[in-house]
Amino acid sequence: MRIGVIGTGRIGTIHANTLSRHRDVGSLILTDANPSRAQELAQRLGETAAPGMDEIFRWGVDAVVITTATSAHAELIGRSARSGLPVFCEKPIALDLPGTLQAIAEVETAGTILQMGFQRRFDAGYAGAREAVRSGRLGRLHTVRALTSDQAPPPAAWLPLSGGLYRDTLIHDFDMLRWVTGREVVDVYAAGSDAGPAMFREAGDVDTAAAVLTLEDGTLATATATRLNGAGYDVRMELAGELDQVVVGLDDRTPIASTEPTGPPAADKPWTGFLERFGPAYEAELNAFVEVVRGERANPCDGREALQALRISEACELSRRERRPVALGELPGGTTTAAL
Repeated sequence: MRIGVIGTGRIGTIHANTLSRHRDVGSLILTDANPSRAQELAQRLGETAAPGMDEIFRWGVDAVVITTATSAHAELIGRSARSGLPVFCEKPIALDLPGTLQAIAEVETAGTILQMGFQRRFDAGYAGAREAVRSGRLGRLHTVRALTSDQAPPPAAWLPLSGGLYRDTLIHDFDMLRWVTGREVVDVYAAGSDAGPAMFREAGDVDTAAAVLTLEDGTLATATATRLNGAGYDVRMELAGELDQVVVGLDDRTPIASTEPTGPPAADKPWTGFLERFGPAYEAELNAFVEVVRGERANPCDGREALQALRISEACELSRRERRPVALGELPGGTTTAAL
């Protein structure tokens, strides 16, 4: 199997490393907006660098992995679909719903594969939480609390390109809310704060956000995020039911300290970022993509699944901006049911 990797930045480098050593991947063609970056990575891995993305399609590949800036995702997904090629793409498909729906339509018209990069679906902790919910161990689920806290903010230049805190960060928590519980979000109420560094205000973004979400069965959920969690990178999900409760992301590296006299000690080596925390999950999702292309398993996260997470993000942004509750029915594209 020959795979084209478009984008060799931080996450593209990780994916290229995973694919280069995969037993079912014969070779890679790498390209990037910065050709020297792709060339350097290709030399390090013993793969081939292409001068531009056009060569990816002209030289012939069996599948495409897209890790470019978000603004290029939808166009590249459509081009790959028209070329009959299966695609793995980092989230999101696009930063708006019209662009997302158009790209999905192209994939569905072509009958090709689109697997989206929501790596938490391959994390052992979230998988365990899903099993706890689906098995009935928790009883009736009544409360879910999700959070994603970055230790340090991204570069200021990235903020205007990111889509904002809901679309860039909390979208993962929204995907997990659906994937773990098997329930859809019906309405949200969200708020955000830009009281931190000025670069967030200048970008029209917030550095901290919170949302209250109601699921279709009445379960209540909260989701919070911040770019300024100096203690470390913190990603958790707590699920409480009438019989039991569980937590994802609580281990000896969770960057939190107890004030109780008999509480656990603070982490000696707290998580510093998502690439470290979810390293095994990133590798597992690419291994799954190869299996999907080979027809050995079903697609674990298609475009419609990614669309629903974006719809929740869009609803939260609308709620924050207009300071009101937003029903998901106000947004287009609500035809998928959370996987049971």
